[in-house]
Amino acid sequence: VQLVESGGGLVQPGDPLTPSCAVHGVTLSFYAIGWFRQAPGKEREGVSSISTQDGSTHYLDAVKGRFTISRDSTKNTVYLQMNSLIPGDTAVYYCAVAILSYSRLNVDEYYYWGQGTQVTVAS
Repeated sequence: VQLVESGGGLVQPGDPLTPSCAVHGVTLSFYAIGWFRQAPGKEREGVSSISTQDGSTHYLDAVKGRFTISRDSTKNTVYLQMNSLIPGDTAVYYCAVAILSYSRLNVDEYYYWGQGTQVTVAS
């Protein structure tokens, strides 16, 4: 299994950014894909997740209304559309796969991880 994130970068407060995660090699019929982030000196936290079984999504309270997770099954790619970014969103963003399709934002439920992409929000 290989997960490859891309699309991070340096943006100003209020700008949008949409990192993507290409998922390769998962043979499970259904699973969950999550986006997580880790800021310097902080624990990794779940940001959003989507189930490949029913498309249900979940969000960290701090990003509700600003972030949207979506999946293109034809490309095996998951996107995290991030709007109205604030400096507090600065972190390395990781995508990950959980073998349970109903997994939400618990880091411990995710088994496969990408290498991460840096998102920096600064003026």
